Amino acid sequence: LLAYGRLAQLDLSQLRPGARVAQDEYQKDNLADFALWKAWSPADGPVGWEAPWGRGRPGWHIECSAMSMKYLGPSFDLHTGGVDNIFPHHEDEIAQSEAATGQPFVKYWMHCAHLVVEGRKMSKSLGNFFTLRDLRERGYNGSEIRYALLIAHYLQSLNFSFAALTAGRAALQRLDEFQDRLAPLAGSVQLAPDTLPPWVAQQRLAFEAALDDDLNMPLALAALFELVHAGHRRLDTQALSPPEAAHIQHTLSAWDRVLGFLAKTEAQPDAAVTRLATERQAARAARQWQAADRLRQLIAERGWIVQDTPQGFQLKPNNLR
Repeated sequence: LLAYGRLAQLDLSQLRPGARVAQDEYQKDNLADFALWKAWSPADGPVGWEAPWGRGRPGWHIECSAMSMKYLGPSFDLHTGGVDNIFPHHEDEIAQSEAATGQPFVKYWMHCAHLVVEGRKMSKSLGNFFTLRDLRERGYNGSEIRYALLIAHYLQSLNFSFAALTAGRAALQRLDEFQDRLAPLAGSVQLAPDTLPPWVAQQRLAFEAALDDDLNMPLALAALFELVHAGHRRLDTQALSPPEAAHIQHTLSAWDRVLGFLAKTEAQPDAAVTRLATERQAARAARQWQAADRLRQLIAERGWIVQDTPQGFQLKPNNLR
């Protein structure tokens, strides 16, 4: 265990033997002496097992070593966690795992900074503690939540807010609209490497460089939106060719294996919604604008958006992913 303290960059030679250390919840006499086994106490209730050294239970660091080894083996590539887990938890996890197996425990560690909510530490006592289920019940979907969590670098503290969720919803809707504009032009074009436009290749390189820069998601998102803006400009001037549109589609699909919020779940309107849209189209043709507006509202209440095109109406799910 000569490497103990390396993850947390502790200099054990500078620590006084026998000093009481507040960092370890077990208050041991030596910083590197953490509990592998805790003696049973009445507060543990039924959680306890008989052992040669008395009834007790494993120290809390053991469970993570046990779970990771069960599912990933004695040595694996990537371990994540919060910065507050570096010491003592992850340091102790390394020590006990490598002592048990004789193998390197983890190749790469990634520790994210703290999450704050509306500028304050997330806490049940403050009433600002939210689970994913809470956010879904408030009407936010998985893609919107994922987007809001990706806007900051994982090493930077993230200020999570409902304003950020709402902004993320608007951003995703703009991305949806861009992909809808691309689809008719791209069609079933067969991609050829020699047709990759330089301006698309440039953003591909920027996106990959951002990921290589310690998973710099803000820079990756900047490359995404620069590609979208460039595509819109060419669509607006009818300068985007079908092969270029197909290359953008392919690029977005590849990037979504990382981002996870670009793909849309296709849904079909039920017969009632389609009937309302047909009635609205007839009302518009008869210049009955109030009736058309009322029907549009009824369609929206059923979770659909109606869009008018030269070829007729289109129905799109409202914020579905």
